[in-house]
Amino acid sequence: MAQATARHILVGSEDKANELKAQIEAGADFAEVAKANSTCPSRSQGGDLGSFGPGQMVREFDTVVFSAPVGVLQGPVKTQFGYHLIEVTSRQD
Repeated sequence: MAQATARHILVGSEDKANELKAQIEAGADFAEVAKANSTCPSRSQGGDLGSFGPGQMVREFDTVVFSAPVGVLQGPVKTQFGYHLIEVTSRQD
């Protein structure tokens, strides 16, 4: 069964997600940006969500995690929780 590890940053608006994405792409540390800005409890781990399989996350998030290239920042991805920036850190298919 496929497994992935990922980290994310969850914010309330697409504008905020795009602002943070620009900071990370300019060299800001993902984990530090997550700790300072994410509204998800995973912020205390720098946005790290650990390991999970298909279907364990909401559909929009799941689709990105199991299709995006490893190590490439994705988003903003809108879900019922808000807007996510997602980085797949590993995946075994």
